[in-house]
Amino acid sequence: MFPYKTSFKLQKNTTQPLYLQLANQFIFYIREGKLPAKTKLLGSRMLSELLSIHRKTVVSCYEELELQGWVESIPKKGTFVKGDLPLLRQKDFNCFEEEKDTSANTGFSFYKNEVFLTKETVKNHDWTVINDGISDTRLTPTVEIGRIYRKICSKKDIYKHMSYTSTYGHEKLREVLVDYLNSTRGLKITKDNLLITRGSQMGIWLSAQLLLKEKDIIVVGVTNYSSADITFLQTKATLLRIPVDKEGICTNELENICKTSLIKAVYITSHHHHPTTVTLSAERRIHLLNLARTYNFAVIEDDYDYDFNYNHAPILPLASHDKGKNVIYIGSVCKTVSPVFRIGYLIASQEFVKEASTYRGYVDRQGDALLELTFAEFIKSGDLDRHIRKVLKIYEQRRNLFCKLLSNELSEYLVFEVPKGGMAIWVTLKQPYSWEKAEKEALKYKLVLGDWKRYDLAEQQHNSIRIGFASYNDEEIYELINKLKSALKNSKK
Repeated sequence: MFPYKTSFKLQKNTTQPLYLQLANQFIFYIREGKLPAKTKLLGSRMLSELLSIHRKTVVSCYEELELQGWVESIPKKGTFVKGDLPLLRQKDFNCFEEEKDTSANTGFSFYKNEVFLTKETVKNHDWTVINDGISDTRLTPTVEIGRIYRKICSKKDIYKHMSYTSTYGHEKLREVLVDYLNSTRGLKITKDNLLITRGSQMGIWLSAQLLLKEKDIIVVGVTNYSSADITFLQTKATLLRIPVDKEGICTNELENICKTSLIKAVYITSHHHHPTTVTLSAERRIHLLNLARTYNFAVIEDDYDYDFNYNHAPILPLASHDKGKNVIYIGSVCKTVSPVFRIGYLIASQEFVKEASTYRGYVDRQGDALLELTFAEFIKSGDLDRHIRKVLKIYEQRRNLFCKLLSNELSEYLVFEVPKGGMAIWVTLKQPYSWEKAEKEALKYKLVLGDWKRYDLAEQQHNSIRIGFASYNDEEIYELINKLKSALKNSKK
């Protein structure tokens, strides 16, 4: 006979009702085969006495089991486990406990994408993790954003914005962004040219899905943003790489490729090339646009770092000079304000944006309408510009300190150039030092270099990585430099 008294463990100090606890444990034993099909269960009065619970609790439990289809009640006979339940896998009998499956393997096959990179984050607060240039979330204007969000949520008609909306993104934010980008970036667009995304990466992914099929050619830099590379490779497109020097990608090399091959697109980070931080020169910008018009390819312009320039005003994007509608312009608020706010945009011809919007609707039905309304007001009120001016001064000071310490403390080990903008520095190790050895040594000092191999997917052996500075305060910068110095010093041994 089934050992009811020792098999059921009920907790009265939890939020889950007793009858549901009891029902769930019955279900466990039924599907494990410990209470086989057609087994007669104890009467409600007997079971309540046995478990020291109210009879109504058992009655409610049996009613729940019957509603879920696990048992059936036969008048004048009792309650029985349903006879048509299939037999599940058997298991050695143990007292009831929650199922814990520690296996990392699935019970089915699925497709793994070999091109994806695995990203891991160290969460220990006393570790220093090198990033490739992100904003300092401690500077996020949470008070201003929270104030706007509360104001919006308190409106009587807010319910109108809480159902399904357009896959283009909220119309209010699109209108505000059109005005803002036309004013600050020299664009000439309407809201029909703009799609709200969940950050730049979504814009890159959507562009890749619409532009590339297997064996299509996309041209990128020898050094390039690794997430973009992975996105393009996932479509099974062919990546052709061209050199990048102090003036950005070499457009003469691109022209040579165009003369012999049919290319679908070129991907660039024109403002501060990722990862090297160089800016695409005016001459090459014009050359690239002329090539796009002549050979009818798309230019995916990822302007992730537009707002952070320390030596001069921001250079207008290629999209502002695009007469042939060849440029797909991608940007976001995530880098500028904080990564947690997934607000980005994709700008292109009305035809392309419409298709991208349709495609987006099947992977991400819509954005966060309340957040989009909040950022519409945040931008329109001037809060975004005030935030940019504030952090620009802070990041410039941190860049100067970081570069000073690199020169004073680490010139024996590495070389670099002071970036004119952005939130990171491109650092090259001198021989005989290597990042592979430095990585292992750095762990001894609680320093994580991150996935430094992603900066050389073309396997050029350039021995360089990108080190962000914006997210560290002065004390943290000193600590990072000291840890890196110790790691490099001992990596030579």
